[in-house]
This record gives sequence, C-alpha cells and structure tokens, in this order.
Amino acid sequence: MLFEHVLVVGAGQMGGGIAQVVAGSGRRVFLHDAEPGAVERGLETMRKSLTKLAEKGGADPDDVLARIEPVGDLVPADLLVEAVIEDADVKQEIFRRADAVLPPEAVLASNTSSIPIVSLAAATQRPDKVIGMHFFNPVPVLQLVEVIRARDTSDETAAAITELARELGKTPAVANDFPGFVSNRILMPFINEAVWALEEGVAEAEAIDTIARLGFAHPMGPLALADLIGLDTCVAIMEVLQEGLGDDRYAPASLLREHVEAGRLGRKTGRGFYNYG
Repeated sequence: MLFEHVLVVGAGQMGGGIAQVVAGSGRRVFLHDAEPGAVERGLETMRKSLTKLAEKGGADPDDVLARIEPVGDLVPADLLVEAVIEDADVKQEIFRRADAVLPPEAVLASNTSSIPIVSLAAATQRPDKVIGMHFFNPVPVLQLVEVIRARDTSDETAAAITELARELGKTPAVANDFPGFVSNRILMPFINEAVWALEEGVAEAEAIDTIARLGFAHPMGPLALADLIGLDTCVAIMEVLQEGLGDDRYAPASLLREHVEAGRLGRKTGRGFYNYG
C-alpha cells in the first residue's frame, strides 16, 4: 500500500498538522472540514509552522502547501485520516460516508485519542481496513504515532499503517483497541489527579506543574498540558474511560467540568488553568 493520495478530514490543530506532515512526505493531500473557513485557517497555521521549520533547514513551505488541495466534501483516496472532534456519532458518520466514497481497497484511519476503533469499523463494510492512527500534538514535532488495532483489523492493514508512520518520520507503537488505548489510559488519570490536587488546594497550578516538570522530568506540567490538549477533549476522554472500563475512578474532576461548562477550554479559547491573553 503506497497511500499516494490521502484524504484528511478535519483541518484543526490535529488535522492540519497531519496534513502538513503527510504533504511534507511528498504525498498528495485532500483536506476537508465541514466548518466554513476551517480549511483556510488550517492552511494559514501550516504556513506559519512550515516557515519556522524552513528556517531550520526544512522544506520550502510553498512546495509542501502545493500538495494540499482543499475539497468541499469527501473524495476518493488511498487512505482516510479522520481528525475531527472526539464525538463518536460524528466520527461514525464520517466513516459511514467514507466507506461509500473511497475505493474498496482504501484504508480508513482515525486519529481518535479514546473512541473504540471497533465502533468506527462497525459503521463500514470493511472492518479489516479500519485502524487507529493516533498522532500527538504538535504533530510536526512529536515523534509518536499510536497505531491501534481493532478486533478485525488485518495484519496487512496494521503493517501498512505502521510503515507509513515510519515514512512520515514518526515512531509507531502498536496498541490494541481498549478504552483510552495506552497513551490516554495512563495520561488522562494523571491530568485528572492534578486537577483534583488543584481543586482541593494541595498546591497552586504553577507549583503542581513545576513539581511534575522538575520532579518527573516531564517537558510540560499536567495542567499546562491539559490546556494544550483542550479541557473539553480531556473531559470527553475521561468519560470514555469511565464508561468503557466501568470504573468511577475515571470520572472527570469537578473543576475540569466547571472550566468546560464556562467555556474555559485552554489555549484554544485563551483561558483554561492559565490565561493566554
């Protein structure tokens, strides 16, 4: 599987980064987002990212962007990479439509960070060609791609996506299809506990993050990381863990829910556990 033509659905922080990396590998990218203006904003963000990388010896921004074609709807391609919001219904509808539009041999991949791949595969007639391809933010910088095999994912599909991740300059790690996979089953309870510590007055946000950074050698503290991920996304993942594992210890901290209900979602809204101007 060469994956010469890749359809990326979702032009936000993650989808835009994925499109940039795929186009940077020399492949042609079709970029779609149902939200008006989202693709244009995504392309502008990509240009800024590529310009910074070019200053460090990266590819010419115009060359990379020339390989990205905005499209108004789903179009045929060798590979779908879905990168929309963490909403199972929305993702399942995209997979249902993609199954009808993309050729039978195409692979359908999701960048979901928590939603079971089997539930997306069930929306298609090709469960053997459905897989998780979980990139990390910021996509052009971080090396990991978590490759998630569902129950019916074929060895051929898993091998092809693992090889593609390497060709994109990433390091693939294969996980099985359990709630939260590996990354978020470990990370999200850590973030959630940090929020509980803040809520209970154990320490201020800056102190909690400093202890994590300097004591655990983490590049970013858990509260700052939650702001980067998006607090609404953190809540959504915790809910998937709570429901999927049947354990209330994964319930989102009340302060986390409070921030989301107030629209304080982190960096994308300018305010979360920290203010970003």
